[in-house]
Amino acid sequence: QVQLVESGGGLVQAGGSLRLSCAASGRTFSSVAMGWFRQAPGKEREFVGSISWSSGMRYYADSVKGRFTISRDEDKNTIYLQMNSLKPEDTAVYYCAATSSRTYYTDRTNERAYEYWGQGTQVTVSS
Repeated sequence: QVQLVESGGGLVQAGGSLRLSCAASGRTFSSVAMGWFRQAPGKEREFVGSISWSSGMRYYADSVKGRFTISRDEDKNTIYLQMNSLKPEDTAVYYCAATSSRTYYTDRTNERAYEYWGQGTQVTVSS
């Protein structure tokens, strides 16, 4: 029903920047919010940040606050993750997610609150 296509992953040196994109299409119902998660090898998937589609309100994990910025382009149904001052510990597969569930308002950092997921894009930060 909702298709999410991610792009922009790659290899970057520590201290550098990278911009991820996630384009949404094929929606029948209005999305409450979209967000980014990441998963490093051997670790659980963790919340990175999210943005409310209607209000633009943004939320970030403490680990990326001040370094990462989420933005949106309503005309393109696309959200972005601008990643600055990248660290090796940021290395992970980054996933775009979307939800129309009210669960978002009570537990937006939980992956169970999101219904649709992209394929993931690899981000590797070298030291």
